Amino acid sequence: MTDDRTARTVPEFTAALYAHSERYWHNHPFHLRLHQGGLSEAELRSWIANRWYYQKWLPRKDAAVIANCPVPEVRRRWVKRLADQDGTAPGQGGNVDWLALAEAAGLSRDEVLDERHVLPGVRFATDAYVNFARTRPWIEAVAASLTELFSPGLMRERLTALRTHYGWVEPAGLRYFEQRPAVADADSAHALGLVTEYCTSREQQDAALAALSFKCDVLWSMLDAIEHATAAG
Repeated sequence: MTDDRTARTVPEFTAALYAHSERYWHNHPFHLRLHQGGLSEAELRSWIANRWYYQKWLPRKDAAVIANCPVPEVRRRWVKRLADQDGTAPGQGGNVDWLALAEAAGLSRDEVLDERHVLPGVRFATDAYVNFARTRPWIEAVAASLTELFSPGLMRERLTALRTHYGWVEPAGLRYFEQRPAVADADSAHALGLVTEYCTSREQQDAALAALSFKCDVLWSMLDAIEHATAAG
């Protein structure tokens, strides 16, 4: 069965993608409390330890995009994301910076790496996202990554909040949030260009919008799990 609905124009499609900012996790009550200085030390550490599980899977999610993509020029640019997270040598990359944040907040590297604090809901949501990238068309996985359109401002706000309200976190551990906004700006612009270039039919555009909606649900579910666990504790 063919989809004979008229495709959105690029401005219309772009606006529909940006409209998902209302569903992004910056509005989640847990993030609001974090930015207002309302988290206890234990709550902030729980968030860091659980977010690690998501962080560590990002390179493998991006590797799945590369594996599924038949376009060499797309693969050549997308592989940069693996280096951003894993580094190009030991001791480099976003995941190393996240572990530094954990240590700056009083968590040992061992307890983060062995995932003893990772909640089932966080694990389930993250695994669902990685499985989506592995099994869906590559351009849908790219569309799902477009939550990065909304993240640079959030990360800049978070950096200010950590410096203002959580002075017990060692400043040297804040490198992730100092470095990441510029990377997210560039990556999201690239991904948006791909989605608007390759999603030219109404059916493809609808699938891209659904992928972005799914990713918003993944992120929101992660915070739901963390907030429920910290409230119960």
